[in-house]
Amino acid sequence: MLVLGIETSCDDTSAALVEDRTVLSNLVASQDALHADYGGVVPELAARRHLETVQTVIERALELGDRQLDEIDVVAVTRGPGLVGSLLVGLSAAQGLALALDRPLYGVNHLEGHVLSPLVEGQDDFPLLSVLVSGGHTAMYLVEDVGVYRELSRTRDDSAGEAFDKGAKMLDLGWPGGKVMDELGSRGDPTALRFPRPRVRDDSLAFSFSGLKTSLWDFLHSDDSKGHSLEDVCASYQEAIVDCLLKRVGEAVERFAPASVAVAGGVSANSRLRRRLTEELSQRGMTPLFPPLSLCTDNAAMIAYAAVRRMENGLPGEQLEAVSRLPLGSVQ
Repeated sequence: MLVLGIETSCDDTSAALVEDRTVLSNLVASQDALHADYGGVVPELAARRHLETVQTVIERALELGDRQLDEIDVVAVTRGPGLVGSLLVGLSAAQGLALALDRPLYGVNHLEGHVLSPLVEGQDDFPLLSVLVSGGHTAMYLVEDVGVYRELSRTRDDSAGEAFDKGAKMLDLGWPGGKVMDELGSRGDPTALRFPRPRVRDDSLAFSFSGLKTSLWDFLHSDDSKGHSLEDVCASYQEAIVDCLLKRVGEAVERFAPASVAVAGGVSANSRLRRRLTEELSQRGMTPLFPPLSLCTDNAAMIAYAAVRRMENGLPGEQLEAVSRLPLGSVQ
């Protein structure tokens, strides 16, 4: 089965080909340069750029995958969550293609795409504790099987990815700055400064990062900021984010005893998070699953792959309407 995936949930225009469970191509057109001056994604600009690039991206994905349009068996598309204007561009393109080719159209939850992405090059090991950490989402799920998800916790305010990007903006590292902070932090001392590790009192598994961002702001506007290198500040701030994530993961592993742990989303590319989680889980006899770096940020390969896995299990696609907020599975 050959699936064409289309992803336009935020500011990346992506198309991919997945045949059975193998990724043949995965093309992502980034809008980082378009939004950099604004320090974040401007929804109207993002939708307009999707309109300009989606057809070219689809054509290029077909070329890279060495396939023709008439060979496609199914068209899969993200229907939410995300920016409604951006989602509508992808949905419209997918609907037009499916109609012209007389092929089935399969709606996919963007979060499910992320959650299943570590399985693309790994192996199924259910029940799976899945940690989704990105610019828009931070949550933990217990995955019993493809299509069977239970949300264990989520952030009460900001996401881990936002903490990275807004922290990088305060440090004048540009936007998005998570990758730059990772690079600088790798050359710094993570114990040079002590930033707080926020907790939610009524839920030990819930995440919270707004207070951490505030603490960085306060530090940068205090006399204490003098005499510390940028590398040490990045390393120490990054360490606080990673500590918060690993603390919740450890508690969830103790409570639910999953067979394996997977981390997905843009922050899963962070080298410090990967290193420390691997070290800590090795003490439990476990090895974490990560998606390949090309599948950490938003991409269409994970959407097509999720569609393949759902169809293998006889599960229907999502409703074909754009929605900005869309939960995944049941809530604990």
